[in-house]
Amino acid sequence: MESLTLGNLTSYKTMDEMEEELKCPVCGSFFREPIILPCSHNICLACARNILVQTPDAESPQSSRASGSGVSDYDYLDLDKMSLYSEADSGYGSYGGFVSAPTTPCQKSPNGVRVFPPAVPPQPQQQHLLPFPGGLPPIPRNSCITCPQCHRSLILDDRGLRGFPKNRVLEGVVDRYQQSKAAALKCQLCEKSPREATVMCEQCDVFYCDPCRLRCHPPRGPLAKHRLVPPAQGRISRRTSPRKISTCTEHELENLSMYCVQCKTPVCYQCLEEGKHSTHEVKALGAMWKLHKGQLSQALNGLSDRATEAKEFLVQLRNMVQHIQENGVEFEACLVAQCDALIDALNRRKAQLLSRVNKEHEHKLKVVRDQISHCTVKLRQTTGLMEYCLEVIKENDPSGFLQISDALIRRVHMTEGQWGKGTLTPRMTSDFDLTLDSGPLLQSIHQLDFVQMKVPAAPILQLEECCTQNNSATLSWKQPPLSTIAVDGYILELDDGNGGVFREVYVGSETICTVDGLHFNSTYKSRVKAFNGSGVGQYSKTLVMQTSEIAWFVFDPASAHPDILLSNDNLTVTCNSYDDRVVMGNTAFSRGVHYWEITIDRYDNHPDPAFGIARGDVLKDVMLGKDDKAWAMYVDNNRSWFMHNNSHTNRTDGGIGKGATVGVLLDFTRGILIFLINDEQQGPVAFEGMEGLYYPAISLNRNVQVTLHTGLPIPDFYTPGEPDPNGSVC
Repeated sequence: MESLTLGNLTSYKTMDEMEEELKCPVCGSFFREPIILPCSHNICLACARNILVQTPDAESPQSSRASGSGVSDYDYLDLDKMSLYSEADSGYGSYGGFVSAPTTPCQKSPNGVRVFPPAVPPQPQQQHLLPFPGGLPPIPRNSCITCPQCHRSLILDDRGLRGFPKNRVLEGVVDRYQQSKAAALKCQLCEKSPREATVMCEQCDVFYCDPCRLRCHPPRGPLAKHRLVPPAQGRISRRTSPRKISTCTEHELENLSMYCVQCKTPVCYQCLEEGKHSTHEVKALGAMWKLHKGQLSQALNGLSDRATEAKEFLVQLRNMVQHIQENGVEFEACLVAQCDALIDALNRRKAQLLSRVNKEHEHKLKVVRDQISHCTVKLRQTTGLMEYCLEVIKENDPSGFLQISDALIRRVHMTEGQWGKGTLTPRMTSDFDLTLDSGPLLQSIHQLDFVQMKVPAAPILQLEECCTQNNSATLSWKQPPLSTIAVDGYILELDDGNGGVFREVYVGSETICTVDGLHFNSTYKSRVKAFNGSGVGQYSKTLVMQTSEIAWFVFDPASAHPDILLSNDNLTVTCNSYDDRVVMGNTAFSRGVHYWEITIDRYDNHPDPAFGIARGDVLKDVMLGKDDKAWAMYVDNNRSWFMHNNSHTNRTDGGIGKGATVGVLLDFTRGILIFLINDEQQGPVAFEGMEGLYYPAISLNRNVQVTLHTGLPIPDFYTPGEPDPNGSVC
C-alpha cells in the first residue's frame, strides 16, 4: 500500500497552518489534557468540566450512560426534547447549571464555536465548610456534556469525564508543535555565554556547538560510532520515551491488546471475556494500527493532489489579475485613442464608454480576487489538516492513533470532496471581448456603444468522444469554456487519408459529425473551425485518426433485390425466386487488402451462384457479372468461370457443395481480384486493374443459402508481390 510521507509533501513542510487543528474549540488555546468525545471531536479536560450541565432526574435514563468504550455506549440527547437551544436558536439553555438557576446565554470561543458557559456551583453556606477537594467541584449525578462543535449531547456515567479516552496522539503533536516554536537550544559545554547548539549526540545526550564538539567529542576512537543529529531532532528524541502501554478505561489493570472491529475501539482481554465485546469480531492491535495508518496515508495522497492543484490554481488566478490589469490598460488606451479622434459630441460619449470599461475592469478584478480569497482560505484549512494528519502518523501509540484515525480519514475524504469539480475553475476570463465600432455617422454619435466584432475562438476537440469504426470516423468538439463570443456554425475538414490537402466534409451548427465512406487502413487528419458574422476563426488542433485495417460488414437489405431473404443479423441470405438475384454488402472498399468468405449452408439441384464485387449501381435481377458493373466467379458442383460484362473466361475444374467455403480476396495495392474454394486458389488471378469503389456482392436463387464471414486475416499463402507468368499469386 502506498503511503504518504513528508518527502511526498515537500511544499507543506511548515507547521504554521496546522495551528488551528491544535486549539481547543472552547478556550481557543492549545489543547491541555485533551479527551475524545464519542463524536470524534476533542476538548480540554478542564474545558469539558466547565461546560457540564446538570439535567433533571426525569430526563436521565438510567439505562443510557456515557462510557469511554465506544460510540454506541453514549446516549445522545434529543436537543429539541431537552430544549438546550430555543426554537429561534437564541443561544439560551433551559438548564442553567448544577442547581436551579436562571438560564445563561451561551458564549463564543476564540475559534468562533458556540459553547455553554460553566455553571456556578452552590457556595458553602457555612464559613466552616471546607472548599472542594483539589479545588475542583465533584461531577454531580445526571450531568451531560454538549460537543461545542457538532452540538451533540450525551449523559455521563458514574465515571464522569474519566470515561472518555485521552487523546495522547494529539497531546504529543501539540507538545512537538510548541517545542518547535521555542527558542534555539544552547550548547551545554560552553563555560561563559553559551553558543547556539549545532548538533546533539544521542549516546551522550549532550548538545554541542561546533567548537565544543571538536574539542570534547572528536570523531575518532569510540566516539566515532556515536550518532550526531540536528538539535531539533535531538530535542524530540530526548523527550521521546519508549511507547507507553495503554490500559483499558474499564479495566485499569489490563493493557489494551486487541481491536474491536464492530465498536471501532481498542479493548483488553477482560473486555473480550466478560464485557460486551465477547461476541464481536476483534483483530490484533498492531495489525489494525498499521492498516489505519495506511488508509490515512492513502487518503492524504488524494488530498495532497488537491492541495497541489489548488496552489497551481492560485498562481493561475494571480496571473489572471495581472493579465486583467494589462488588458484593461491596453483596452482603455485604445478606447481613448479612438474617442479623441472624434468631434466634441464623441468626447461627451467617451466619458460614458470609459466608465463602462472601468466597471467591467473592476468587476473582473473583484470576481477573481474574491475567488483567490476563498481558495486561499480553503487551501490553508486543507494544508493545516494535512500537516496535522502527518504528525499523527508519526505517533507510535497504536491505541491512541486508532482512537482518532477513523475520524481523521473521514475528515480527509470530506475535505478532498470540497475540492470537487468546478472548484478550481476560474469564474472570470481576463479578456475584454469588446471592440469600439467607429463607423457610424455623426448623427448616431449618441447611440454609440460596444459591439461584438471578434471572430470565434478555435474549437476544442473532445478526444474522449472521437472514434473510428470500420471506415467511418466520428468527431466531436466544443467551444472553449470561457468563450463568450457568438458562433453561427462550424466547418469540419479532413484530408484524403494519404497526406493530401484538407477538404470540407461538414458545415453546420452541430458539434458532432460522423463521416462515412473513408478508406480502410488509412490515417486521416481532421480539424474544425468556427465562424460568425465577423468571419472565420482559427482551426482547432489537428486530430489524427486511423481507420480499421480489417473490415467488418453484413449484407445490406436496403439495396438488395426484393426477392432476397436475410436472417442471422443480415449475415445469412437466400432467395424466394428461381431466378438469380443480387445482394451487396453494406461497406465499400477503395484501398487496402480485404478478404471475406461465404460458407454454403444449403445447395440443392446444382445451381450456379456467383460471388465477387460490384459498383453501387449494378443490376440486381440478373446473375452477378452479366453487366459491366460487376466482377464475379460463378460456380456449380463441378467447375467455375470468371465473368464480367457477360464475358465468361477461365473455366476451372472444382465445384462447391453443402459446407463448402468460397473466399474473395481484393487487393488494391496490386489492383487484382482472386477467388478461393475451400482455402485453395481457384484458377489464376481473376481480374486485374481494379480501381475505384467496390461493394462485396453475390447472386443466388432459392436453391442456395449462404452465410457471410468478415473481419478475416489475409490467407497465409498470399504475400505481397507481382503475379507470376502463369497467372497465380507468388
